[in-house]
Amino acid sequence: MRFRDQLPQLDGRPFLTDGGIETVLIFEEGIELPAFAAFDLLKDEAGAEMLRRYYAPFVSEAASRGLGFVAESPTWRASPRWAQELGYSASELALANRRAIALMEELRADHPLVVISGCIGPSDDGYNPAEQLSADAAEAYHATQIATFADTAADMVSAITMTYAEEAIGITRAAVAVGLSVAISFTVETDGRLPSGQSLAEALAQVDRETDAGPAYYMINCAHPTHFETVLGDELVRTRVRGVRANASALSHAELDEATELDEGDPADLASRYSALTAQLPNLTVLGGCCGTDQRHVAAIAAAVND
Repeated sequence: MRFRDQLPQLDGRPFLTDGGIETVLIFEEGIELPAFAAFDLLKDEAGAEMLRRYYAPFVSEAASRGLGFVAESPTWRASPRWAQELGYSASELALANRRAIALMEELRADHPLVVISGCIGPSDDGYNPAEQLSADAAEAYHATQIATFADTAADMVSAITMTYAEEAIGITRAAVAVGLSVAISFTVETDGRLPSGQSLAEALAQVDRETDAGPAYYMINCAHPTHFETVLGDELVRTRVRGVRANASALSHAELDEATELDEGDPADLASRYSALTAQLPNLTVLGGCCGTDQRHVAAIAAAVND
């Protein structure tokens, strides 16, 4: 809870975060992740050590450049629906979420400017949800995981790969109810619109309107910059988006779902696009990657933007 009362990434200082944890573990480390659930590795020490090795180079990169680091816990799938599919009881799920935050605490031994974020994922598919929850249903669903985070050293929570506004509204309400700051990160299709069809600007406006501007900030993730760089002109988007975790690949979500090999893209090209984004998003402070990105991409982004 070191930064729970004041998130330092809101003060304009650049922060790095990690890359595409699931794609790194699956394609680069050869690990099977049922349901894309990285938190399942926390069930034994060998898995925990693998996660430590994953996070270490990102933290080192931030520390070497004098930048902060947002440590997103490996809990994108650690919510009731997915945990039940993996055979976890409610108590086992709570323990996994606690272990994930404890693992993030360890990162502060190497870099004191680490903000610990409890990562929350969607209740359904991250690209094309079969069921869209109402705001009330989303609040009730996500309150379980968020309440666990509130009782740990987590400084905040981040909802990653949100596909429609109502789920983001429910998550925001659940976080605010327990005194946690929340970042909402939407994903978009190749046309810059959410998978729900809503524009990014409309989604931000709806969430702010229905939560009294509850999110500390917004992010965009799991899309290539070419998918959203043309929709950043809205003033609300320009002022409220503080983070980007882009894909290395310019493929669509549908194409990525069908891919059997990892598309790593071009780290240098991705970094140059991030540099250009800083002109469009004047409050951009949180920089990381998503599918297909690893330490190479984040290091290139840090060099391009920080220099």
